[in-house]
Amino acid sequence: MSGKRRGPAAGLFRTALRLASLPYGIVVGRRNRGYDTGKTTIHSAGVPVISVGNLTTGGTGKTPIVCYLAKWFRSQGVRVMIVSRGYGRGENDVNDEAMEMHDRLPDVPHIQDPDRVEAARIAVDELEAELILMDDGFQHRRLHRDADIVVIDATCPFGFGYLLPRGLLREPVAGLGRADLVIVTRCDAVSPSDLQAIETTVRSVNPKLPVFRSRHRPSGLREYPQTTLPIETLAGQNVAVLSAIGNPDAFQQTVRQCGATPIATKQLGDHDPYSPDTVAEIREWIASLGSQIDRVVCTHKDLVKLKSDRLGGKPLSAIMIDLDVEGDLSSWLTQWLPKSG
Repeated sequence: MSGKRRGPAAGLFRTALRLASLPYGIVVGRRNRGYDTGKTTIHSAGVPVISVGNLTTGGTGKTPIVCYLAKWFRSQGVRVMIVSRGYGRGENDVNDEAMEMHDRLPDVPHIQDPDRVEAARIAVDELEAELILMDDGFQHRRLHRDADIVVIDATCPFGFGYLLPRGLLREPVAGLGRADLVIVTRCDAVSPSDLQAIETTVRSVNPKLPVFRSRHRPSGLREYPQTTLPIETLAGQNVAVLSAIGNPDAFQQTVRQCGATPIATKQLGDHDPYSPDTVAEIREWIASLGSQIDRVVCTHKDLVKLKSDRLGGKPLSAIMIDLDVEGDLSSWLTQWLPKSG
């Protein structure tokens, strides 16, 4: 997808993927035109809905942003609730993102349902929500939203410039024309010129679109179930890195930024459920590393599924991530506070 691999075979494969992206683009365009022209019904929740989504597949860093927004609205006394599709829900009818958010936001209900309209109805009618945050909602237009926040990962901002499956774009970059705000994540991982190029592309589509820069800040080291150690605990340690997320390379970079040295890595597919067989294989892998490593490091999303403080005889810890935003995002958010009286 990146185009870095050269040679005839790679070129032919990219051509095949490019051809496969054509019908995908036709379907996406037709669907968006249905909503744009009013031919497809859009349903209102009756309370403000703020969508947090992206243009690409993979991990752009939405979860820390949703948590940031939820905490901010809760601090303003707003009954905020999260609705999402719930991709990859397991036996408990919740997925890893819901478990992570519950751990981080125990006082914010999270409703998962492929039917976002029904999820919003439950949030308003049964749980008396005053504001809804729709996670991963940019392409799910059936539920009316009052504001669309689009998250762009600075390390891979526009999905290599192609629609799925040739690239990572869910829809053309022109879709930013209906966005109300852009938050660029992982800004500390790229150069100032790269950031400027991203903003130039965004403004070429939507000149007045507010763009906020942010970075993911490691804030602590979580051990199951509720112990949090200082992030400085990782400094100087040799670690095995385990992840089942959309952007494992960015997570490995975070581990290095915390002062740890990755000795070995294991990358599973995004949302991997960690079946008993998979966990057994991971334990054997960690045990084989022996004294080479001091601990195993994973993401918060992995820890809530593994539910253990040790694997293969080594301590298991998750890096907790908070969001630092440049600029006064609070002023923009204030307009969505429920009117008193």
